Amino acid sequence: MIRELVLATRNRNKVSELVALLGDVGLTIRGLDEFPGAPDVVEDGLTCEANAVKKAKAIAEFTGLPAVADDTGLEVDALGGRPGVYAARYAGEGATYEDNCRKLLQELTGLSQERRTARFVTVAAIALPSGDIRVAQGTLDGVIAAEASGTLGFGYDPLFFVPELGKTLAQLSADQKNRISHRAKAFAQAKDLLQEMEFPDTRVVA
Repeated sequence: MIRELVLATRNRNKVSELVALLGDVGLTIRGLDEFPGAPDVVEDGLTCEANAVKKAKAIAEFTGLPAVADDTGLEVDALGGRPGVYAARYAGEGATYEDNCRKLLQELTGLSQERRTARFVTVAAIALPSGDIRVAQGTLDGVIAAEASGTLGFGYDPLFFVPELGKTLAQLSADQKNRISHRAKAFAQAKDLLQEMEFPDTRVVA
């Protein structure tokens, strides 16, 4: 039975979302900051799945505990699927959320709403120290807005407009976002996978 789970990320925004999404699975969820010396895994995969698996596997091996990692891509149809897996560093290494959003808006200048369709794709990978790995995926379709709206969320949330709701992700509360987002869908599947995986842990969890 899996009793503890390590989140293979130091991104505080992402940690908050994942804790909320996994909070009812009955596990002790631990952040990567609790493990001094944990490696910074280079996300050099060509797909979100490759990056998620690489991160989860590396942290499971380092900590000796089950680890979960995710990677999210933003596919914009008018840009041939870019920025895709490079969404987090679209404006270059070390780019801020604002830098990435600014570049995306510049590239879509003059395009009508009908041509600004896009989707978020999140892949979540769960890895055990034994090498057992399971993968889940979630998507969310939307439109890239002409300007940023909303102050909640992070990343491209202020630009990602969900037509069915009439709002960007950055205009949704955490509870609302966690009901419909790409990450929520991926981790709903991941929770089911966690129940199926076997990890012989004899330690007593405080």
